[in-house]
Amino acid sequence: MAETTAPLLVRLLIDPVKAKNLTLGEWDLLVRQARSANVLPRLGFLLRKYNLWQDIPEQPLRHLESARIFVEQFESTLKWEIRCIQKALQALNIPVVYLKGAAYFITGHDAAKGRIFSDVDILVSKDRIEAVEQALRRAGWAQHEMDDYDLKYYRDWMHESPPMEHVVRGTSLDVHHNILPQTNRICPDAGKLAANAEQAVSGLWVLSFEDRILHSAAHLFHEGELDNGLRDLSDLQLIFQELGTEFSPAWQKLLERAEVLGLQRPLFYAMRYCHLILGCAIPQQALRYSKAWAPNALALWLLDRLFLRGLMPNHPSCDDFLTKPARLLLFIRSHWLKMPVYLLIPHLLHKSRKNFSAED
Repeated sequence: MAETTAPLLVRLLIDPVKAKNLTLGEWDLLVRQARSANVLPRLGFLLRKYNLWQDIPEQPLRHLESARIFVEQFESTLKWEIRCIQKALQALNIPVVYLKGAAYFITGHDAAKGRIFSDVDILVSKDRIEAVEQALRRAGWAQHEMDDYDLKYYRDWMHESPPMEHVVRGTSLDVHHNILPQTNRICPDAGKLAANAEQAVSGLWVLSFEDRILHSAAHLFHEGELDNGLRDLSDLQLIFQELGTEFSPAWQKLLERAEVLGLQRPLFYAMRYCHLILGCAIPQQALRYSKAWAPNALALWLLDRLFLRGLMPNHPSCDDFLTKPARLLLFIRSHWLKMPVYLLIPHLLHKSRKNFSAED
């Protein structure tokens, strides 16, 4: 993607210094795009990191300052929520591995800066799922009522239990036993993830550095949740920057770990689109190494046209006439990857009947 044709927000994520030359009208558009992509706090973090805070006009500064205060409150709430989860599961004496946004926060990644998310994700051994759910219920978490089909969907096919919500605080918690659905076309060995998990300075468990990257890549390029797509791509960009712009043993370790877990293709996409969209300086040797993981030329050509639209902010100023079809095709692709056809077609028919009945 040429930087000159990229949405204003993307240009600022590539080079925050460009904020110095924005007009008030451009600031207005930037704030709107950033809010729609759920990266307004992230944008504020980057502007502070580059010492540009004092250059922001008063009107957009109010929005960015409000986002900064909200993040501070969110982080305080997140700390408390993690303490509550730890207390609820302490008696089980098992490693509780924090995933995604919570893991970034625990480990101090730049990817945690200005990142807002709606639920905490944890990973536990599949054979302890029932005990974990019982302990959480005793501590005030509950699952919404589901019919038999939806319960089977989660228990037999997915990588997580039905979502839980605390009855008092209203906070959400997802309990995982893997990072991708059991029916997914690729599904890593959860035992290998657990074996490589590590304790942060705080004593809390997280996936290894390489596995955190691979989980982020797998989530973005398999789950089809594009409302936060640009935010998640920005997460990957910030983590890749921690690896450095020169090929190193750390890069080699990441590439080899992708092969161990069978997550080469998501990592290929993560490096490719961080490079194409956000100008991330991925070492050429890493890009060359990953070419062996690419789909065929026609599929890659098509995916470029889809992801270069689907990963843009969900804002009218960022759309062209192909954006909605691209997002729809990426949504269909995510289901195609998630379930084999013999499960997918009955699943979609069931959901359609259920939605139709609900409308009646």
